[in-house]
Amino acid sequence: MVFENLLALLSDPSAWVALLALIVMEIVLGIDNLVFIAILTRRVDASRRAFVRRLGIGLAVVLRLALLGTVAFVVRLTAPLVTILGHAFSWRDMILLAGGLFLVWKATQEIRHHVESSGKEDADGPGARQVSVGAAIAQIIVLDLVFSIDSIVTAVGMTEHIPIMVAAVLVSVTLMVAAAGPLSAFIGKNPTIVMLALSFLLMIGMTLIGEAFGAHIDKNYLYAAMGFSALVEALNMRARRRRGG
Repeated sequence: MVFENLLALLSDPSAWVALLALIVMEIVLGIDNLVFIAILTRRVDASRRAFVRRLGIGLAVVLRLALLGTVAFVVRLTAPLVTILGHAFSWRDMILLAGGLFLVWKATQEIRHHVESSGKEDADGPGARQVSVGAAIAQIIVLDLVFSIDSIVTAVGMTEHIPIMVAAVLVSVTLMVAAAGPLSAFIGKNPTIVMLALSFLLMIGMTLIGEAFGAHIDKNYLYAAMGFSALVEALNMRARRRRGG
C-alpha cells in the first residue's frame, strides 16, 4: 500500500511542483540557520569548527524529521494557548518569541564585540573570545528548534504528503552541508561580511518576534532586502580589491 502511494506521488505532476516549492522554501529558511552556525563557529576552537558545523546541521535535520513524524502534534502548536492583552498566543508563538529574543540578544552581543574590536579581531588570535563546543551546540539546538518548527508548520500548509516533506528536508540539508564550509571560510576571510551577517540575524530575530505577536511579515521583502544588501557589499568588496591592487 505504501509503495503504491509512493508510485502515485511520483506520477503526479502536482507532487513534483510541491516538492520543488518545498525545497526552495527549506533552502531559504535554512539560510538563516546556516548563517547563525557560521557566525557562532567562529568562536569555537579552529580544530573543532568543522565538527560543530556538521553536528549543528545534523541536529537540524534530526529535529525536522522528528517533527515530521509528529505532524499532528506540530499542527496543534498553532492552537491558542493563552490570551495576553487581547492577543492569543499559541505554543508556536511562544517558541518564535523566545527564539526571536535569543537571536536579537545574540546578534546584538556579537555586533557589540565586533565594534569594540574595531572589526580587526582574528578568530584564531590569542585575544579572540572563545566559545566552548558545548555552549556552541546548546545555542545551535535552540535556534535549530525554532527554525525547524517554523519550517515544518509552513511545510504542512503547503502539502499534506509526508514523503514530499521528507524529500525536501533531505535535499535542502544536503545543500546546507555542502555550503557550510565555504560560507564559514568566506565569512572568516571578509570581516565586513560578519557585520552584514549579524545585521541579517538581528532582522530575522525581530521578524520572529513580530510573527509571535501576530504581525504577518512577508519574507519576500525580508530576503529581497538581504539580497540587495549582499549585492551592495559585494560591490564594495570589489571596489576595495581594485583600490588595493
